[in-house]
Amino acid sequence: MAHANARLNTFGRLLLIERVLEDGWTPAAAAESAGVSRATTYKWLRRFEAEGAEGLKDRSSRPHRSPRKAKPKLEKRIERLRRKKKLGPHRIAARVGRAPSTCYAVLRRQGLNRLEWLDRPTGRTIRRYEREHPGDLGHMDTKKLARIPQGGGHRFLGRDRAPHASGAGYEYIHSLVDDHSRVAYSEILEDEKAETCAAFLDRAAAWFFRHGIVFKELITDNAKMYRYARVFRETAASLGIKQRFTRPRRPQTNGKVERYNRTFLSEWAYVRLYRTNAERKRLLPGWLHRYNYHRSHTALGGLPPISRVNNLSGNYS
Repeated sequence: MAHANARLNTFGRLLLIERVLEDGWTPAAAAESAGVSRATTYKWLRRFEAEGAEGLKDRSSRPHRSPRKAKPKLEKRIERLRRKKKLGPHRIAARVGRAPSTCYAVLRRQGLNRLEWLDRPTGRTIRRYEREHPGDLGHMDTKKLARIPQGGGHRFLGRDRAPHASGAGYEYIHSLVDDHSRVAYSEILEDEKAETCAAFLDRAAAWFFRHGIVFKELITDNAKMYRYARVFRETAASLGIKQRFTRPRRPQTNGKVERYNRTFLSEWAYVRLYRTNAERKRLLPGWLHRYNYHRSHTALGGLPPISRVNNLSGNYS
């Protein structure tokens, strides 16, 4: 693939060659018409004469030799420190006597540049997967969140001034995330009972349906309201959804909704100081709209989740 500022693509190079070899243009005239230098024109002429049309294709810019590349023995040592000690590139650099940039480059080549890609107890790389189409798999989870007492809690008032026993209790953020697109739907509910989870699944499935997503499978953790409650199993079955469950003590299996939970905690629940619980609750729909339609997602190349959904005309509601 040509770089973003390339003057000529493969078709443009072939046109340049045809103007010189078939139409009788001079290399200087052909170069001027294409907006490139004469040296560039001669380069493509030489490649065409030597290799034909294949010579006009883009080539890798990778050097033939890299004499300063880290030796295999050093790379193995860096990998061992990363997997066993969970050290970052700067601390690894201090141990192996190389620049942090070198250590980071090695970690990138090995796929170890993100600690979250490692299983903490074993140091093994977590296998990443992504379903091919929206609706192939949904990730569902519930997050417990302390209510904010009237007038603000300890984050607003400070621990010395906040009431020690406010009795505000908790509320539960129920969320469903599409594996392929990362489009998400959340509601704040009073509990996480089986009936509540089943009703949420029914409403969430209807919301996704309006946006062109119909779920085939659903993965949850092994909590009893998901795995054993009859009402939840019957609701999933009535929607044509096959249930799947995470491996025991491996929450990474449901990692996309776990990561989404971290995102809404940092960008909505704890992003500012709230005076009342109602104030925080009121701002959730707006944040959800920004997340789905406007917030760039690194796993999607900087695009928002809705960009991966075929039905882009559906309105958020």
